[in-house]
Amino acid sequence: MRCFVRRGLSRSARRCVLIEILTVCTGNICRSPLAAVVLQTRLADLDARVTSAGTRGLDDAAMTAEAQTLAVALGVPPEVAAAHRSRYLLELHLLTPDLILTMTREHRRMVAELAPARLRTSFTVREFARLAAGVSDDDLRSAADEAGADAAARMRAAAALVSTRRGIAPAPADPTDDDVIDPYGRPWKVYQESAAQLAPALAEVIRVARLAAGPSPALGR
Repeated sequence: MRCFVRRGLSRSARRCVLIEILTVCTGNICRSPLAAVVLQTRLADLDARVTSAGTRGLDDAAMTAEAQTLAVALGVPPEVAAAHRSRYLLELHLLTPDLILTMTREHRRMVAELAPARLRTSFTVREFARLAAGVSDDDLRSAADEAGADAAARMRAAAALVSTRRGIAPAPADPTDDDVIDPYGRPWKVYQESAAQLAPALAEVIRVARLAAGPSPALGR
């Protein structure tokens, strides 16, 4: 189990987590924080830690008002959406997550350059959903069970299984179908389009995380 110190709190105020997910976009004020707060909210019972960062991240900026509105519409408490502050993606941020989800193929490429060893557990979020859709619940559970009872190892095993679908699953007719459109500085309609691309992909991430999170009854706790 990994323990983290929350920003602004003493080292005695630690939060211990079982699985860790990182989301990545450009400025870390629209897409990746929206994905992170939705996943954090919906996976809270799994002791998940979901964070985000930007490849050209702004310094300590809040989510845009539009992204906060979308987050609340997707079930995130308003105070959670308001609490986000942006950060710049560093190599050290890529060391511990069990799953890394980027918003575009370009972000995924930049992650691979920073941490080549994380290739099997790094995807664009829509790519992950596309590939995971071809993996059954039973196969995901089996892959996780083979990794043992440790939740982080189970999550990584499930992500690695999804990764094996690369080169097997049909590629999208339009490569941009693996990307989430950037709404920053654009009309509300584009924010809604971006969220409409993101939400079903996050639902697939949640499915995989929940299947991987707990060992089968045969393994126990």
